[in-house]
Amino acid sequence: MPKKYPPLTPEEVIRILKERSFTYTRTTGSHEHYEGIVRGKRRSVVVDLHYGQFTVKLIKYMIGQSGLTREEFYGSTRRTAKKINLRAKRYPIPLGEK
Repeated sequence: MPKKYPPLTPEEVIRILKERSFTYTRTTGSHEHYEGIVRGKRRSVVVDLHYGQFTVKLIKYMIGQSGLTREEFYGSTRRTAKKINLRAKRYPIPLGEK
């Protein structure tokens, strides 16, 4: 049985954000900042490039910053969707669907 929040690398999180139309805005030290609009609301997500893999706590925090659900976040790419056994006809899965 897969974990509810399987580990992700910074590269996977950045790919997820780009699939959801987040754009890179700036770097502060080892932290990259991405901004996007989700459900009509402007969102900002900070990705720390220093980590090899993010902990569950950090993944939940980034999901909260993005305004996406767990399924929408992991379902943004086929690779990350496999980590939670999420199957879809196309990726990224549309917002509002599970």
